[in-house]
Amino acid sequence: MFSRFFQKSPSKQQRQQQNVVHSSFSSADFNPRVLLHYGVPPNASILAFDRIQRLLAVGTLDGRIKVFGGDNIEGILFSPKHTSFKNLEFLENQGFLASVSSDNEIQVWDLESRQIASALKWESAITAFSVIYGTSYIYVGSEHGMVYVLKFDSEDRKIEILPYYVPTDVISEAVGMSLDHVSVVKVLHQPCSNGNRLLIAYENGVMVLWDASEDRIVLIRGYKDTELKRKNVASFPNDTKDELPDDQLDHEEEDKEICSVSWASSDGSVVVVGYVDGDIMFWDLSTADSPSGQAQKVSKIVIKLQLSSADRRLPVIVLHWCAAESLNNSGGQLFVYGGDEIGSEEVLTVVSLDWSSGIENLKCTGRIDVMLSGSFADMILLSSDFHTEGACNMLFVLSNPGQLDLYDKDCLSSLMSHQEKKTSAPAMQYPMAIPTLEPYMTTARLGVVYQDVKSFRALSEILVAAKQHSVQSQTSMGIKWPLTGGVPGQILKEYHHIIQIYIAGYRDGSIRIWDATYPALSLVYNIKSEVSDIKVGIASAPVSALDFCPDTLHLAVGYESGVVCLYGLIRSSADTTLHYVTKNGTEGLKKHQGDGPHCTAVFSVQSSAVFTLQFASLGEKLVVGYEHGQVALLDISSSSVLFLTNTESNPSSALVSLNAKFSDICSLNILQESVSDISDSSGKGPVFIMTRDANLVVIDNAKGDVVCSRTMNPKVKSNAISMHIIDGTSELSTEKLSSNSPQKNDSGIQANIPSENAQVETSTPLENSYLGLIALNSLILLCYETELSLHSLKFVIEGSSKYIRKVNLVQRCCWTTTFKKDENEYALVVLYQTGDIELRSLPTLEVLGEISLMSILRWSMRSQMEKTICSSSNGQIILVNGNETAVLSLLTRENEFWIPEFFPCLHDNVLAAAIDVTTTLSPDQNEKQGAPGIFINFVKNFKAGKADKNAIQAVHANNLENLERIFSYPPFLKPSLDTVDMQDAFELDIDEIHIDEPLVVSYPQKSDIDKRDKGKGTDREKLLEGGSTDSKPRARTAEEIKAKYKKTGDASAAAALAKDKLVERQEKLQMLSQRTEELQSGAQDFASMAAELAKRMENRKWWQL
Repeated sequence: MFSRFFQKSPSKQQRQQQNVVHSSFSSADFNPRVLLHYGVPPNASILAFDRIQRLLAVGTLDGRIKVFGGDNIEGILFSPKHTSFKNLEFLENQGFLASVSSDNEIQVWDLESRQIASALKWESAITAFSVIYGTSYIYVGSEHGMVYVLKFDSEDRKIEILPYYVPTDVISEAVGMSLDHVSVVKVLHQPCSNGNRLLIAYENGVMVLWDASEDRIVLIRGYKDTELKRKNVASFPNDTKDELPDDQLDHEEEDKEICSVSWASSDGSVVVVGYVDGDIMFWDLSTADSPSGQAQKVSKIVIKLQLSSADRRLPVIVLHWCAAESLNNSGGQLFVYGGDEIGSEEVLTVVSLDWSSGIENLKCTGRIDVMLSGSFADMILLSSDFHTEGACNMLFVLSNPGQLDLYDKDCLSSLMSHQEKKTSAPAMQYPMAIPTLEPYMTTARLGVVYQDVKSFRALSEILVAAKQHSVQSQTSMGIKWPLTGGVPGQILKEYHHIIQIYIAGYRDGSIRIWDATYPALSLVYNIKSEVSDIKVGIASAPVSALDFCPDTLHLAVGYESGVVCLYGLIRSSADTTLHYVTKNGTEGLKKHQGDGPHCTAVFSVQSSAVFTLQFASLGEKLVVGYEHGQVALLDISSSSVLFLTNTESNPSSALVSLNAKFSDICSLNILQESVSDISDSSGKGPVFIMTRDANLVVIDNAKGDVVCSRTMNPKVKSNAISMHIIDGTSELSTEKLSSNSPQKNDSGIQANIPSENAQVETSTPLENSYLGLIALNSLILLCYETELSLHSLKFVIEGSSKYIRKVNLVQRCCWTTTFKKDENEYALVVLYQTGDIELRSLPTLEVLGEISLMSILRWSMRSQMEKTICSSSNGQIILVNGNETAVLSLLTRENEFWIPEFFPCLHDNVLAAAIDVTTTLSPDQNEKQGAPGIFINFVKNFKAGKADKNAIQAVHANNLENLERIFSYPPFLKPSLDTVDMQDAFELDIDEIHIDEPLVVSYPQKSDIDKRDKGKGTDREKLLEGGSTDSKPRARTAEEIKAKYKKTGDASAAAALAKDKLVERQEKLQMLSQRTEELQSGAQDFASMAAELAKRMENRKWWQL
């Protein structure tokens, strides 16, 4: 029928090339991995914070850990098992994160490699977990009442179980009951105790303060103590109607179960405990730290605080205490979740308390119940900066699904003065790097601009200027997000060969553009939908389609109202007219100049929703496909409509795919003399349309005439999903495919099986033969929900029903795309409704690899999720699920865009090293050695206890040695101090030096020197060996001299021994010299590190400190 388009047959050489069927893609090319992840997972359940590195970790119910830093630095960690986390804590400033899974596996994560450094499976259920602040020591409490000590060795990358433990039998004997089957609810190391004292809270209400250095019980608290002085306090100020007299307190509370515990003072003198029945108790431990051997009266005061007078109350699940500086460690604010009446509205309670006149006079000075926007998950307190004076002043609240809110403590305090019991406090939501729900994302596009494109340099300059303007805007608004951790990736200009931009459209009509060149996306533009002086329905219409032209830097935006807006990223001084195009003509309007992308034209020619947009002819043309099947071709340069297909000539089914092929003759891999009438064909080509009911339409772009309209009949009736035109692929002969391709059953691959003849409707044949050029050199891949079908485009246009390959899919497909490896090598990606992803080779359609969203991202497939999926030809896919955004890479080849140096690091090694050094020096030493001022301020506040009153003071090197000595032995088996002192006395002799390990010299105290010198006698006495003090020397006999100094053996043996001694001495002197050189090299390394740190801090702005 269309044989006139293909008048001349290809040459013999061309036919030989056509018969070659191969694909360079193989299963080895399939390597799925997660490159980037943004957003808070909806099933987030637990929080952890590193106050030095300024990182926040969020654990989920499906085994993921999300780490947030500053400058859009986010990382995600995947546990091998899809299990939730019971505990999550940073090994602060060390680059490691410790977690406990629900199946009682302790995992330590390396933040640099983003992998598990070490894991330890615990035999019994872990019920308590606590990291000693500033160390790598961990307390672990079990369901059998035992408390163990672990240590993570960062060099060996191993979790060690240390010999020390808290003996349960000793505590059981002191308590008077067996604790073998009583769970440990909480283990807290006591502040100001150097980590050697810990408070153990048991499930049955017993609390024990244990001294690990002395292996003794300091005190025991519990309701069986009849000497306790109890007092009840109202939770609202000036409200005594619910307050019971002290002598009427319930004495049947001996079996109260502990639910949560927190220190209520920075010195460990007061502890607050939440119980399952909703009660909150303040226990006075002020005299518990008295030295052993001194008889002091231990306080027996306990204060009860009830948030509700109801009989049935919620358990007190979470307790956090924030001390008030003005009350001098005798008051503050208590943050509580729970304790309210069962069935009441879910709130977060903040209570201000004061006991400046004594704990027995504790009173409530304020209360506020903050209503939550979602289901509560966890909360954590922090300070706005690690060197800020004063107590913690911010609160993170995690609620479901995946909402992270930041509350200011001062703002909550001011709301207490309004005397409102319940209120909705203003909160700052987590600033999503890529918003997906608020506002709701409707479509997305990934644009790529290569270095050889003329607009490359202009776009690079635009993005740099836009990012600087975005940072200045945030600064002027006073936004100061407390998470500033992480180190941005290195920006290497020699690898800067491409620019990637990620574009997203939203339901409110807005468009956002990110610079995605480096693996830390940064927002550069936020385009609002309003267009001044034009009354068209786009202000509230959702964005339905996007396309970006890398040649002209134009952005086309389609709306559900049918309007198409054209934006230019490059602004011209002469470009001051806005073209408004309708069916009636074009109107030119003056537009106001402003920053950012500017709208150059608005096309309103249809009321049907815009389904797809595609630039053609190097950005000179724009093809618009509408949802009801109409197609419009717009001329960008003249702002006019070239054609709009008539409704009656289009199928009634909705459009699902559009592909425009406006190729020059010289761009086709075929000899021009093989086709006639090639003159005046530049920029012309067909527009292919696929509808949901499998109707294929080919339109001539010259006049908008329908060249071909036929219904493709898949073997199994199913909806069409997409259509792909594969360029540069020679015609594949059916004979060659038949000989090379194995036959499979119906569920596999089929080749060369003709289907029934499909009905073909054609118009008058075209005079020009450019369609023949494109058809002769291309394949068409039709993707249905249950079938993949590969055809020769020439055969399809001629009306033939033969296909090259056909695959019957077992699952229903919902989205497809193609990847390009070489110039003419393609692969197909298939996404199923179940969330499974397949990589298939072309043209054979064989499966090269498969993965599921559940296994790689822990995602479940959602409806309409395919509308926001976008991809690039190099193997990257960007997906959106709820408020999460992920970038996947499916191919093994080296990423030409994001090399490893580009990726940001979650742990700042320079900051960690600087903090470690400066905390060991005095402020005067820091100033003399030129330490940066930020670290000097940190050390001053840190040592003064002003950095964060809720945090435990750092354990320095001398205390670390003490903990090492304590935990290296089982309880009651530590070596005595006298033995250690005897080992400290030594005389330094070069012949006795052993240089196997780095030399550490400890300077003895004066009292130790006096003890060692006492009784040793003078040098004269040692020389005369016990001789009298008489100055007259005593003559010795020859026998005495021989017995003292004569060596056994002959003279040669003595000479050999002396020679060996000299050689040994020389070796030791050389080792000492080598050690000295190493120390000097270490000093130089430290100096260079300090210089690098100073340079880095100079580049940081004040809000990034």
